[in-house]
Amino acid sequence: MSENLKTIRELADELGVSKQRIQQIIAKLSSSKTPNKDGNRYVLNARDVKNIKESMGFDNDKSSTSESTNRFVDYDVYLDVIDSIKEKDEQIKSLLEVQKQTQNLLDQQQRLALQDKKLLEEYKAEIKGLKALNMPKQGSEKEDFIPKKNSVKNIVKETPKKNKKWWQFGK
Repeated sequence: MSENLKTIRELADELGVSKQRIQQIIAKLSSSKTPNKDGNRYVLNARDVKNIKESMGFDNDKSSTSESTNRFVDYDVYLDVIDSIKEKDEQIKSLLEVQKQTQNLLDQQQRLALQDKKLLEEYKAEIKGLKALNMPKQGSEKEDFIPKKNSVKNIVKETPKKNKKWWQFGK
């Protein structure tokens, strides 16, 4: 390109902003200040560059003297970015808090499960002990016998006979 004409990219590099920002400014310009297009590209002459810089808030006298003052800062965009970053930080903090609470609940659940397991084992041992106490002794089945019917005949038949001693037979 010639020295008098610039592209949007060249102007964006010079001003320290993005191409999209320059395109936004061009879209906001009035139709009388809109630069000419060469095909699909804008070709910016000195007057177009001046109009774009003025709409961005650059002072032409200062912009030509110092490149550091050339940069335009769109504070609204930065404030929006800062606000969104703060919002994300708050979301991260709340998620971390939820994660801590979930971890605490999981730890409690594991402790309770372990206690339940120990109690269950104790109860099983206690039940085994009680079963051992209730088991009938071997050889004493007659003592634990309960007749099915309460009839007198069954009771008489089932009562054990008294052993008579041999010396009593002579009497």
